Parts: sequence; C-alpha cells; structure tokens
Amino acid sequence: MAQMVGAHMADKAGLAGRVMFESAGTQASRFLEPPDPRTRAALLKHDYPVGKKRSRRVKPDDFTRFDLILAMDQSNMDDLLQACPTEETHKLRLFLAFAPELGLREVPDPYFGGPQGFDRVLELCEAAAAGLIMHLRQGGVPPAQTL
Repeated sequence: MAQMVGAHMADKAGLAGRVMFESAGTQASRFLEPPDPRTRAALLKHDYPVGKKRSRRVKPDDFTRFDLILAMDQSNMDDLLQACPTEETHKLRLFLAFAPELGLREVPDPYFGGPQGFDRVLELCEAAAAGLIMHLRQGGVPPAQTL
C-alpha cells in the first residue's frame, strides 16, 4: 500500500522518474503474491491506481542501491539494522518519521483486522508519503533518528 500511495503522490508532485518506490519485506511469507483484496479495496476507494505490484524480500544490495529504506515498524527496523552494513545505516528510517504530527512511530499491521484497519493504514501512508515528498522536494531527508 505504501509503495502505491508513495509512487502516486510522487508522480502528482512532479517527481516521476526521479523517485522510485519499491516494496520489500523482512518477515512476511507472502512474497510475490498480489496485494491483499482489502488493500486493493482501500486503494480503489480513495482513487489510487492498483497495479500488479508484488512485494519481495529485502536483498543485500538494496542497502547500497537505495538512498532511503523505510520500515513500517520497529520490528522490521530491527531486522533491517541487523542486515544493513554499518556504513549504510544512515539510510534507514521509520516511515512515520516523515509524519511527526501524527505522534505515532509505527504503521500497524492491518492484516488480521477488518477493512477499517486498511483504511487507517492508508491514511497513515498518505501522511508519511506527503511528508517524505516534501523533504525530497526540499533536497533531503530529515536527520537520522535515534534508534
């Protein structure tokens, strides 16, 4: 969901071709499967395009290939910190660090709840993506947070 929201918002902000969003996980076992139907429903309800994007597992070269790697929660951040070369840890952030006005650190996992959980996650992704895009347009990202 975050990938689709972020990519759509970046395109609308005129950053198409300059910003790339990919979805990769550290723990999930549902790699290469299409998005959950509740994810698709939430995205479509809010007029986001839903493609055939699939998540994949985080790969070692992601840490050098990408300028920024965003985790949805502290558990995934901890996994990323363990896998990430020390010289690349400055690239790791919690996604909601870009939406400090929310007063939240983690995006909850909506998978075991109902459709309202997916709507809430969509709202959080919109806020974080908007903050991320604002920082990118200003030429940078916020300083690394204390982990």
